[in-house]
Amino acid sequence: MKIITEFAPGSLGTIIALHGQHYAHNWGFGTFFEAKVAHELAAFTGRMASNDLVLLAYDNDNEGLAASIVLDLNDPMSGERGGHLRWFICAERCRGTGIGRKLMDRAMSHADDHSNGNVWLTTFAGLEPARHLYESYGFTLTLEQEGEAWGTVVTEQEFRR
Repeated sequence: MKIITEFAPGSLGTIIALHGQHYAHNWGFGTFFEAKVAHELAAFTGRMASNDLVLLAYDNDNEGLAASIVLDLNDPMSGERGGHLRWFICAERCRGTGIGRKLMDRAMSHADDHSNGNVWLTTFAGLEPARHLYESYGFTLTLEQEGEAWGTVVTEQEFRR
């Protein structure tokens, strides 16, 4: 895997597509969710600062973008929670290969250096492999409630480190 630290032409669309396809196939999410990802990712790119972290992993065999993670250190919604971990996804072909952990290692190291290790993320109940990964990096569940932020009713969760 090759990891780059900036968006490349087409990478935004691929990140949006990976989210849209994965969550539609596995959770029944519709275009509301895909549009939400697109809108929020576009807003981030418009205000991205030099201390934010973008990590994009590409397959060595040129299959394209394999995984992404963003540490948004300047999210106006963060407040005291620190950096906002966002758009973390691995293509189906890369799940279980360790690329997610490699990206998390780099993101948490960046958080340690730039936000005193304080990081938060939102997710929803049922994503057990992701939850296990988050908890292995010191994240704890701080909020859980039913909601429709993803365009369908799920048990929304916020984790903090």
